[in-house]
Amino acid sequence: MLVDEEETKTQIKLFEEQKVRTVWDSEKEEWYFSVVDVVGILTESENPRNYWKVLKHRLSEEGSQLVTNCNQLKMPAADGKMYKTDCMTTEQVFRLIQSIPSPKAEPFRLWMAQVAKERLDEMQDPEQGIQRALQEYRALGYSENWINQRLKSVEIRKDLTDEWKKHGLKEGVQFATLTDIIYKTWAGKTAKEYKEFKGLKKENLRDNMTNKELVLNMLAELSTKEISESKNPQSFGEHIQNAVDGATIAKNARVELEQKTGKKVVTPLNAKDGIGLIQDTKMSVLEEDEESK
Repeated sequence: MLVDEEETKTQIKLFEEQKVRTVWDSEKEEWYFSVVDVVGILTESENPRNYWKVLKHRLSEEGSQLVTNCNQLKMPAADGKMYKTDCMTTEQVFRLIQSIPSPKAEPFRLWMAQVAKERLDEMQDPEQGIQRALQEYRALGYSENWINQRLKSVEIRKDLTDEWKKHGLKEGVQFATLTDIIYKTWAGKTAKEYKEFKGLKKENLRDNMTNKELVLNMLAELSTKEISESKNPQSFGEHIQNAVDGATIAKNARVELEQKTGKKVVTPLNAKDGIGLIQDTKMSVLEEDEESK
């Protein structure tokens, strides 16, 4: 999936429609895969966690370096919370596969090699990442209309954060503060409040927005970027005011739309409910994707 500025590097990959949690380490330029997810796919076990526990014990007794070198990284669980999870690099998973007799071993090896190649290709040509995201959203049941809005929202978000970076603002607290101000101004909720309203935990907020929510958030961010370019802010306080001014344009559009239609734009519906796109885009269900940066 696409990763916005405020998201972590945790991603959900799909192998034959089965989810594999992954983390991309940009410094090492290395993928890390959830071992439990890999074991679950290869063994088709009803309890892959227990299978891995037994296998890990056997490998330890054999003196395998796989267990010793296994990393523990935080990944989202089914309940949306982040837990430390055993993870391995591509090379380590290749070695792990040798310890698990499975008819899916070779297809899974080829899939992992393709995942690694795709990432390298995307680093050389970012447009390929967009195309990959397009395919993944389709596989998860999103409509073409919603996908087009979502991809556009990433482009607009990047334009805004590039503008912030140009003025020396830093990812983390400053980006999060301005993003909260934008959400609060146009939608009446901070990112955390917005997620709670939709019943989300660590899922991607924008992947749980309706078309109308996405469009108004894009208007807020686009307006903020345009105002910043015209005013050339010199202080963080000026950036805050620009965020308020830009998001107010979207707020006014939201209020007028609600008055004309009698319908609320910001809704509690999320991906598990069809995120309100049953009327807007007729999409199916997306379960989880991690964001918070």
